Amino acid sequence: MIGRPFLRLGRPSLLQTAARTAVVAGTATAVTGGMMRRRARRDQQEQEAAAYEAQSAAYRAPQPAAAPPATPPPPAPPPASTVSSGASLLDQLRELGQLRDDGVLTEEEFATQKGRLLNQ
Repeated sequence: MIGRPFLRLGRPSLLQTAARTAVVAGTATAVTGGMMRRRARRDQQEQEAAAYEAQSAAYRAPQPAAAPPATPPPPAPPPASTVSSGASLLDQLRELGQLRDDGVLTEEEFATQKGRLLNQ
């Protein structure tokens, strides 16, 4: 039996068993890692699709009509002066004009107050 390699019959050697175990473990790890990556990618795509659908639905949904801004109650009319002097009347008219220009009084309120002052 010179020149012929030694053939072992029966159970594999310790080295062969360790090598086979390493190959199987490496393959299992690679397969498991691939499955985990694929699942993570699928989950991410599902989340992105859900977010896109939610955003699209919010865009397509009719926007509720915004409630008109609450208007403050009209200011109390300036006190009627018992002395009807020309300077006092002019000051009151200027004050009414300033309130109108500032947006505190509407045109209708301004006209009403102006009429009251002029009819005194």
